[in-house]
Parts: sequence; structure tokens; C-alpha cells
Amino acid sequence: MLRRRRACVLLLIIGLAASPVTAQWPQDADLDRRIQRSVNLIYDLKFEEAELELAEVVRQRPDHPAGHFFVAMVQWWRILSNFSSTSQDEKFYDLLDRVIEICDRRLAKDDKDVTALFFKGGAVGFRGRLRANRGKWVGAANDGVVALPLVRKAYALDPKNADVLLGIGIYHYYAEVIPDRYPIVKPLMVFFPSGDRALGLKQLEEASQRAVYARTEAKYFLMQNMYMFEKDFGRALTLAQELHEEYPKNPLFHRYLGRCYVANGRLAAANEIFAEVDRRYVTGQRGYDAYDGREAAYYLGRRDFIAGSYDTALKHFYRCDEMSRTLDREGPSGFMVMANLQIGMIYDLQGKRTYATRQYQKVLGMKDYEGAHSSVRNYLKKPYGTPP
Repeated sequence: MLRRRRACVLLLIIGLAASPVTAQWPQDADLDRRIQRSVNLIYDLKFEEAELELAEVVRQRPDHPAGHFFVAMVQWWRILSNFSSTSQDEKFYDLLDRVIEICDRRLAKDDKDVTALFFKGGAVGFRGRLRANRGKWVGAANDGVVALPLVRKAYALDPKNADVLLGIGIYHYYAEVIPDRYPIVKPLMVFFPSGDRALGLKQLEEASQRAVYARTEAKYFLMQNMYMFEKDFGRALTLAQELHEEYPKNPLFHRYLGRCYVANGRLAAANEIFAEVDRRYVTGQRGYDAYDGREAAYYLGRRDFIAGSYDTALKHFYRCDEMSRTLDREGPSGFMVMANLQIGMIYDLQGKRTYATRQYQKVLGMKDYEGAHSSVRNYLKKPYGTPP
């Protein structure tokens, strides 16, 4: 299963390259403004307002895929806002099928219809993203294979479009980075164009500054890359701050800001962020789901652990562990592993060696995350906190 998942990673990236699209919109200033307003409303999680804007776009231009595509994007963010539920998935797939149907009709008349190529690639790419997130790896891989020729053909037809640079930049970047991180996918690269990490970053930077509709998505991908792969935490923090400032109610950007503060050693600022994320989750603010609550609980546990407030830290870590048991459908996440490790460390500091040992044994039964197993073996030999 793990080998198959890793083999599908690259094919999913091919789908991601098509998912952020550019709108080749006719010269209609009013409809263009409606599209731009709807995009901002979607990132603000103002779904009903976005749908009102897009309903007028669809009414005036039912044969153009843009309005239909962004209606699907409203549904995508609804899914992200409560990701543990699959109740909204089928509607999303239906909306994407509608976009693909409209694009196919246009492509049947003109196979160089750039608009149809972009939006079909976007619909197929987002379908692949959700399928991968739901563990449907074969379907995700198939979507990746379909999407890549679409985005490459669109780029060849309109290479100067800043929005286009997002999709092709994603492909260039991940097609080099992912095989290096997951060597098992390298044999697959013989079937696809080679990547270019530096070029991909350059294209994402340009898209994050000049794109009309894909600017925010480009900035988000760039932030992820800086945080996860480039380890340029300073740049990642700058991007996270910009995204959170522009969309302060977006939980994904909110959480990333907290992570970036942690990575930069700015723990006081991170603590404030995660305390607010937790408050919004507990009070049921739109978009803040169990994933947000779980991550906030973990970092608040870290805060109290460092401060020596062990009983409070235990409450946060146990809440993180409990939520992980519901969310981690394919095995323990890093949050579950590290929460249980630190529960054991706290018990050692409290002199509760039997409880600590029990926790360490639990961690050994989970996947090894960031050297957790090595730490556990050391603590089983010598209690955590014991002077050298």
C-alpha cells in the first residue's frame, strides 16, 4: 500500500499542475469583476455570497466554463472546511463533470480552445486532488495522466499568461522534488517531461505577483514549498503573514502562519495563533474543523510542556490523541506519534515511570516519525529528564 501511494504521488502532482487555472475571459468587465470578487469571497469562506456572484456569471454565459468552474471551487472549500466528512464529495464531482462536459463541447469544435483546455485541466486536476486525499490512488493517478497534456498544450498556446505559470510552475517544481524525496517514483519519470526545481520556483514567484485569478493559489503553493522542501522558513513566514492578513478567516492560512512561527522559533507568536485557532474551532467558526482543532491542541500542549504546566499539557496532548484516532484513517499521524511521545516524557518528569513506559511502548507500535522510535528506546533505558 505504501509503495502504491508513493508511486501515485508524482501522478497526483501532474494533476495539481492543471488544477490552478487561468480564466481566458471574454472582454466583459462586469463579469470579470464578478469572477474576481467570487474568488476573494471563496478564500474568505463567504460561500453564499460567492455563489450569488457566480450565479449571475453562469446565467449570462452558460456556455463558458469559468462560472461553472468557480461554483465547483465554492464546493471545494466547503469540503476543506469540514474535511473529515465526505458528505459533500459527490456534489463536487458532479460540478466538475459539468465543467468537463462544457469544455469537451468547445474542444470538439476547436481543439486549440485555450479556455476549454485550461478549465478542463483544472476540473480534472481538482478531481484528482480530492481522490488522492480520500485514498483513491488509482483514480487520482488516472486524472494526473489526463491533466498533464492539457496544461502543457495550454501553456504552449499562451506561455505569457501569468495565471498559466502557476500550473506549469507546479509541475516543473514537483517533477524534480518529488522523485528526490520518494525515489520509488523515479522510474515513472521516463514517461513524463523532466522537472526543473529552480524554474518552477521562479514561475510560482511570478504567478504569485502577477496572476489575476491564481495569485492566491500561487502564493499558497509557494509558501508550502518554502516550508516543506526548501526549508526557507523566513520566506514561508512572509508569505503566510500576507495570506493571513488578506484572508484572516481562512483556517488553512491561519494554521500555516502558526507553523511558520514555530519553524522560525517565534514561539510566543505561534502560541497566540494556535490559541486563537483553538478558540475558533471550539466556538464553531465556519471552516475550523477537527484538523484545525487537533493541530491547535498539539501546539498548545507543547506550549504548556515547555512552560512546566504538565497537567494542562497532558490535557491538550490527550485531546490531540483522541482526535487523531478519528482523523487518522490510514495509520497514526505525526501529531498522534509526537503527542503520545510527549505524554510519556511528562509522566517521566512526574515520576510516573509505569505510565511513561506504557506510553513509550505505544509509540513503538506506531510509525517512526522524526526519530520518535530512537528517542523512545533511549527513554526506556533511562527516564526522560534524568541528569546525565
